[in-house]
Amino acid sequence: MSEDNENTGKLANDGLPPLRDVIATHDLSAQKKFGQNFLFDLNLTGRIARAAAPLEDATVIEIGPGPGGLTRALLFNGAKNLTVIERDPRCQPVLEQISNHYPGALRVIDGDALDVDVTTLGPAPRKIVANLPYNVGTQLLLNWLMQIDQFASLTLMFQKEVAERVVARPKSKAYGRLSVLCQYLCDCDILFDVHRSAFTPPPKVTSAVVQLRPKTDRGKDINLDSLAKITQAAFGQRRKMLRASLKTLNINVGELLEKAGITETARAEELSVADFVRLTQVHDEMAAS
Repeated sequence: MSEDNENTGKLANDGLPPLRDVIATHDLSAQKKFGQNFLFDLNLTGRIARAAAPLEDATVIEIGPGPGGLTRALLFNGAKNLTVIERDPRCQPVLEQISNHYPGALRVIDGDALDVDVTTLGPAPRKIVANLPYNVGTQLLLNWLMQIDQFASLTLMFQKEVAERVVARPKSKAYGRLSVLCQYLCDCDILFDVHRSAFTPPPKVTSAVVQLRPKTDRGKDINLDSLAKITQAAFGQRRKMLRASLKTLNINVGELLEKAGITETARAEELSVADFVRLTQVHDEMAAS
C-alpha cells in the first residue's frame, strides 16, 4: 500500500509518522530554489534503497534528503552509517527526528553538496544513494565520476532524459559527453522509471533511477581530465566534423585523428567509447612529446 493511502496519524512501517503528516506538521513545501520534488511513497523509496543493497557495512551518502523519505528507507533497509547533506534549514528538525529514531546511524550535514568532498565522509565501501535535485544532478555526477574509484556504487534518480544520456549508445540523439564518461568508468543501468505523479509537486517530466558501478578493469588507464576535455570539445560542437570541433585542443588535429585511426570527417556522436579512449591516449602522447 502506498503511503498516500495511509490514514492520518497512523505510523508507517518504520515506526515514524507518514511523510504527508511530517510535512504538514513542519509546514514544509517543496521550493524551486532548492530543486525540490518530494517523494511520499515509502514503498518507492524502499525500492530505491534495496537496489543499493547491501547497506549494512557501507558508508552511505544521500544528497538533498528533504523531509527524509529516502533517508528513512535507507535506515530501515539496514544502513548503519548514513550521512545526508541538506542545504534547506527547514528540513533540519525532521531529519533530527529521524536521527533520534535511529540512534547513531544518521549524520546530517548542513551545506551544499557541490561544496562537499563526499569521499571524506567515511571509509570505503562508499555508496551514494540519492534523489538528486534536477538543477545540479548532472554536475554532481560529473564531479563524482572524477573520483569514481572511491565509490562502490552510485544509485541515483534523475530526469529520465539525463538517465538516457548515461546509457546512450553511439549514433543516438542522447549520446554525448556524459555517456562516454559514465560508460568508460562504470557499468551503467537504468533500473526503473518513476512517474511524475509520485512527486509533490509533480515535475513536468518522468524520472528514472540509474545505477553506476565502477569497472574493476578498464584496461590501460587514461587521464580523466584529458578525456573530459576531449569529450567537451567534441560534443560542444557536435554538429561539426571532428577536424573542426577539436581545434580548441590546441594540438595538430589532423595528426591526432590519423594516429588514432579516426577519419577527420567523423562527428562526435559516431565515435564509440573505445574511440574516445584511443583519442585521449594519443592526445596525451602527443602533448608529452
